[in-house]
Amino acid sequence: MERGKAIFLKVAVILLGVIILVSCTLLPELAKYTAEMYPEYAYLQYPVLFGIYITVIPFYIALFQAYKLLNYIETKNVFSQLSVRSLHTIQRCAVTISILYVIGMVGLLIFNALHPGIFLVGMAIIFTSFVVAVFAMVLQALLKSALEMKEENKLTV
Repeated sequence: MERGKAIFLKVAVILLGVIILVSCTLLPELAKYTAEMYPEYAYLQYPVLFGIYITVIPFYIALFQAYKLLNYIETKNVFSQLSVRSLHTIQRCAVTISILYVIGMVGLLIFNALHPGIFLVGMAIIFTSFVVAVFAMVLQALLKSALEMKEENKLTV
């Protein structure tokens, strides 16, 4: 991979992390405003904030692993166990995010607070996380197979 492409992707990963961090700092104010506008849902303000903040943890772990993976690609060390581990961690984080959002949506449904707009955004997040998990799983399997072939070639020579 060309150095310029790797730098572009690293900047994109960092920018994504900064955007989410800024969004998380603005969320309490938005939650307060929403609780004032819709007092019948004010009791959900802190549980929803807590749920969102919990899902940010695996997101940042996956983002860090993606950054590490880009470093491996840049240093031409992509065909290593380190890359396989990074992909495995990304996969687990994506599945965790999906599960947490399913739990949150079920909780909102139980409290009769699952607005159709919230449902659509939640489903988009669940689906996107699931796609990332499957993609990471496929890449991990391909990388493992390439590593096995690499080891066989070392033994043959």
